Amino acid sequence: MSDSARTTTPFSLDAYFERIGWEGARRPDAATLRGVHLAHLRAVPFENLDALGGRAPSLDLADLTAKLVHGRRRGGYCYEHNTLFAAALEALGVRVTRLTARVVVGADRFEDRPRTHMALLAELPGDPQPYLADVGFGAVGSLLEPVPLLADTEFHDAGRRHRLVHAPGRGPLETWVLQAYTAGRPQAQYAFTLEPFEPSDYEVINWHIATNPRSPFARRPYVQRLTPGAHLLLDGDRVTVTRTDDGTVTERKLSDEAQARRVLAEEFGIDAPEGLTLLR
Repeated sequence: MSDSARTTTPFSLDAYFERIGWEGARRPDAATLRGVHLAHLRAVPFENLDALGGRAPSLDLADLTAKLVHGRRRGGYCYEHNTLFAAALEALGVRVTRLTARVVVGADRFEDRPRTHMALLAELPGDPQPYLADVGFGAVGSLLEPVPLLADTEFHDAGRRHRLVHAPGRGPLETWVLQAYTAGRPQAQYAFTLEPFEPSDYEVINWHIATNPRSPFARRPYVQRLTPGAHLLLDGDRVTVTRTDDGTVTERKLSDEAQARRVLAEEFGIDAPEGLTLLR
């Protein structure tokens, strides 16, 4: 795409809402923010197939619209999802601050994990309370709806339970930690501060995560889809389904490349690029 096309291609809120199936209000208020957030998650899958193919996906808004909005049979990972979602929120009149976070699931020390995740802080006109929004966290502990930026308060977002807490940090800004309740206990998902980050920052992080041979996203397929009844995950050659109603987890192993492509198409709504080897 030429530089001129990148700077003149408009973002279509109509096309975005059609893609996610949103027919509700178009107001910069909390109800719309929650509704659009959940609709996005249920419509656009999380996937790392570009990185698996050795290529960093473009974060240019026109390219994201072509892939995630008009492409229909593709998804993306955090930088793609949240860049697109931020554009939609800003088109609605919401003020958005782009953040980075350390994914700390299973970490003994938060500082051992680099800032590689993108999240958003959304501020609504006339509402003094900002919200943490994130449609790009590829995990069963992800937010389904934005939550107010309040410490030590439990939130119920579309059936999941989360809370935000403060953690010790060495920098001048407070460290926030998103926790998800698993088996009745809160578990840390990611840690972040409210320092704003710019598109140029994500270009560097995106390239590193997509092309570093040590990155898990460059080594195996990692795909998730959210439905009203379940959370589906493809991690390598294993499909895990977590039911929404009772938390029941089932797992199965894929046997070959043909089955992996069929599962992606039929269960995740994704057409894998031609020539891409999924199972390695």
